[in-house]
Amino acid sequence: MSDNTTMTGQDRKLISLTQAYEVRDWCKSLGCTEAQLRKGVDEVGDSAEKVRVWLKNNK
Repeated sequence: MSDNTTMTGQDRKLISLTQAYEVRDWCKSLGCTEAQLRKGVDEVGDSAEKVRVWLKNNK
């Protein structure tokens, strides 16, 4: 997620692991741990939808 508030559509589609608050928010949103989130992004990339599917199949 970028800090640019004009790009909120992209913020909801792409997972960024660079800021602690973003990791926390994505973990809460996806119902996973930080380790699971990071593994999902490593496996399928930063697409929130792809990570969501990956988590569903790999929790």
